[in-house]
Order: sequence, then C-alpha cells, then structure tokens
Amino acid sequence: MKSRARLDVAVAGGGVVGAACALAMASAGLEVALVEPRPAPRWRADEPDLRVYALAPDNAGLLQALGVWPQVLAARAQPYRRMRVWDAAGGGELDFDAAGIAARSELGWIVENDLLVDRLWAALAAAGVRLHCPARVQALEQDAGGVRLKLDDGTRLDARVAVAADGAASDLRRLAGLEVDAHDYRQRGVVAFIETERPHEDTAWQRFLPGGPLALLPFAQGRSSIVWTLPDAEAARVLALDEDAFARELTDASAARLGQARPVSARAAFPLRRQLVRQQVAGRVLVLGDAAHVVHPLAGQGVNLGLRDVAALRDEVEAARLHRSDWTAAHRLQRWARTRRSDNTVSAYAFEGINRLFSNTHPAATLARGPLLGLAGKLPPLQRAFWRHAAGL
Repeated sequence: MKSRARLDVAVAGGGVVGAACALAMASAGLEVALVEPRPAPRWRADEPDLRVYALAPDNAGLLQALGVWPQVLAARAQPYRRMRVWDAAGGGELDFDAAGIAARSELGWIVENDLLVDRLWAALAAAGVRLHCPARVQALEQDAGGVRLKLDDGTRLDARVAVAADGAASDLRRLAGLEVDAHDYRQRGVVAFIETERPHEDTAWQRFLPGGPLALLPFAQGRSSIVWTLPDAEAARVLALDEDAFARELTDASAARLGQARPVSARAAFPLRRQLVRQQVAGRVLVLGDAAHVVHPLAGQGVNLGLRDVAALRDEVEAARLHRSDWTAAHRLQRWARTRRSDNTVSAYAFEGINRLFSNTHPAATLARGPLLGLAGKLPPLQRAFWRHAAGL
C-alpha cells in the first residue's frame, strides 16, 4: 500500500463544497488532502453550464476570503438586484429590491457550477492541498486519535479528521455508518437557458404553478436560466417537446412576464427530494454539503447551505486557535454539527412547506396564497428578515 504522512483533514469530494472546504482548511494552515474520482470540469465561456446557483452574499464573502471570488467575477457572475414572486392563482406579489431592503447593489449572483469548481481547483495547488484524483474512498477506520482512509488506488491516508463532501450518495458517509432520512417529491427540475422578448432587468422571477414553481434567473448576455419544477411525468413530457412547443408552454407558464421565450440550449432535468443525514458527525467524520442535506431548489439555497457548513467549520478552527485549544476536540465537532444540522433541517422543511402550499390545489390554500404574498410584500421588516436569512447575514 502507498502511504502518506499524517494529515489534519482528508476531504472526500471535489465539487464546489468539497473543494471550498479543502481550500478553507488549507488556508487556515492545516495539512489537507482532497480525494475525487473525476477530474474537475473545465469551464468554457462559450459553453454555459446548465447547473447554476444563486450565490448569497455571505458565501461570496467566503470565496473572497479564499482568494477565488475575484477570478469568478472576472469570468462570469450575473448579479441579481430584484426578486419578483407571484402565484398563478392571483393575489398579491412579493418584490425584493436590493437597494430597498439591503442597501446594497445586489441580492446575490447567478454563477455556474463548472466555473466555481474550475476556479476553486485552480487555487488548490498553491494552497498546498494534496490532490488524489482519480481516486475514491474504499474503506474507513477510525478511533479517538483520528481516521485512516483506504483509497481504491491503493493509497492510505492518515488524518485527524475526515470530511464527507462526496454528494448525496456519499461513500464516506455510508462507511461512517450515518443514515439519512429521505423523501422523494416525485418532481423534477427542468433546466435550460432561454432568450426572452424583454430584458430580464437583473431580476429573478418566480411564479408558483400547481405543478411547482418556475424560476427565471438572470444570466449573462441577456439570457435567463430556468428551473421549472414539474411532476415526474410532466417533466418527461416537457423534455420531449420540440423547441417551438417548449417555447410556447414556457411563455404561458411564465405568464409572458418577459414576453415570448425561446430556448437557446439543450434541456435537462434532475430529480427533486429532501434528504437529511441524521447526524453531521460520527466520531471524527464530518458530513457537509449534499452528503448532509439535499433540499428543494425553489429558494436556490442548496449550495449556499453547503458553503455555510464550510464557513462554520473554518470559524470553529479559528476560534479554537484563538483559545489555544484543539479544534478536533469532540465537543467542538459536536457543536459545529448541532448548529449546522439545525439550520439545514429548518431550511429543508421550510422550503418543503412552501412548495406544498403553493403546489396545493385545495381551494382554501389557493385562496390564501396570493393574499399572503401580498401581505409579505407590504411589510418591509418581514421582507428584510426573509432576505437576511437567505443571504446568511
């Protein structure tokens, strides 16, 4: 077996959250290794990635601290300055405006997954992160002193702590014996890029429909990225439509807020579910990102929650150093896990509740939804509270 010197942290998973975690721990002066089965995707400006995120200001701050946010901004990050939310059944409308509720120029940024991963990976070597790719965690042993990982290429890693950031089907989480509670929404998120007759106005538009919400997110070059939540069978039907038929249905579904819509990319769909790990720590194995929590995409908070896991872990390391104590002490890891699981659980069920309320065709729910949105739209303190929670502030 090939072996390596003892590490502080071994991170499994090189997506946005895993790479950010490895970089954050290395930036804190720790010895870090990152294990990933596949090379990072190379971002290309002429091939936009269908998978985009609504990145919140607190996580832009994390990436700034890690030294990668300027590179992301220089490549492509579309600010959104307003959010307009309304229900197909009628009633009031919720309008978030950055200048009005946050006294800033943007609510967040729409950023492609491949771009974030590409820029994070570009920073790993300079930070001293040891990259094991392609490789996958095959076996785990742990005791009070640390963890030992066996990789499928024969390498053994000896670390004080292991981090499972290897996705919803996490191998490391399974090896640590951590169970998840899962619920299938029987919905899919249909994604694509579109052009519209009218400009998107740097605004994220979301309309609640009986089958699920439709979001039109502003993107570069006047385009918009859509995330259209539909029941499984309806999503399959929509994916099979020709471009003209898809354009007509999308225009109708958006109530033509931006005029006629026209697809300018391929379409794809991903299954939607809620999945929460029952504990975010098992001994010296920490679980974060999609390995710990998968949530409904209607609020665009999935990757934001994962990056907040990373920021909280970084803060725990820094606090321990300030007090000259061991950041891997069981009480510190447990405190991190309790705090993050509480936030992630509340968020997951809140998004699920909103989805159920606005996808409910019961007359009582239908009559209540519009007035509730209208009321929220007329209460600036409530708007600010919603935004501050979504922004992580």
